[in-house]
Amino acid sequence: MRLKFIKPQEPVLALKPPVSNGWLCEIKDDGCCTQIILDWAGALTFTRMGIDRLKRHRPVVTAAEQLKAKSFIPGGEMIAPQPGGRPNFHAMHSRMAWNAELLAFVAFDILHKSGEDLRWRPAVERKAILRELIQPAEGIVQCSQHVEGGVEIYEAADRMSLKGIVSKRKVTPYRSGAKDAVWLKCWDIDFELIGIKRQPGEWTERLFARHVKNVGKAVIAKTDAIKNWLWTREQKAKAGPPNGVPTAQVTPEVEWVKPDINARVRTLRGEPKLRNAPVQDLWEINSGGAG
Repeated sequence: MRLKFIKPQEPVLALKPPVSNGWLCEIKDDGCCTQIILDWAGALTFTRMGIDRLKRHRPVVTAAEQLKAKSFIPGGEMIAPQPGGRPNFHAMHSRMAWNAELLAFVAFDILHKSGEDLRWRPAVERKAILRELIQPAEGIVQCSQHVEGGVEIYEAADRMSLKGIVSKRKVTPYRSGAKDAVWLKCWDIDFELIGIKRQPGEWTERLFARHVKNVGKAVIAKTDAIKNWLWTREQKAKAGPPNGVPTAQVTPEVEWVKPDINARVRTLRGEPKLRNAPVQDLWEINSGGAG
């Protein structure tokens, strides 16, 4: 019988890094969550939802099959590294389609090795087993490095405009779906509201810019009072589309407004477009008061 895909953990989003040495903290690589499974029949790769990606990851799978173990299941991130090693998330799909040899797999946990289910072991022990398996970790299969305590590594990630960090308690076992890990993002938060897109049966989306440059859209899930406050001000601020907005976005569904309203949007620092971007707060630029 072949080894089966194991549902990943689900990190909790946090606002501050853990400060104690009871945590293992590492850089969150900006890629696609991936699980490699090697058993008697060969290796396979799966997305975080359990979808087979072997055909798109063939060079990485071939490299993983050279590791010295009869079987294993590491979890990690499939990344598209640039020169110098920095991941480029926006290059992922083109590389999977045309240049899979330019992908790399960065493992951050291991759940099975050579017939032993490792999920019951503490995270610190699993990390040691993972490092022993992936050595010297200089090829396209690599091992994520960690430190104890998260303040310094988070500050380093922030300075380098990286995605953020992930932290796990040293003593915790691996529990599928459990929220035992903490994901702390690095944020860029100040944007100007420039438009509203309304479509029947769909969430109303707001379009945002940063320094007059279009950066994308986000949904505002707020109270009725804040929604009414926002609607009133949007009606007063109606305008034409600002410079720099892609022609494809200038459609009848979009109402444009003057950039008189600021939004506090949590999104990944360094990204040219909004990703994973909840709106936290709103205020008029001239008044300085929160909506």
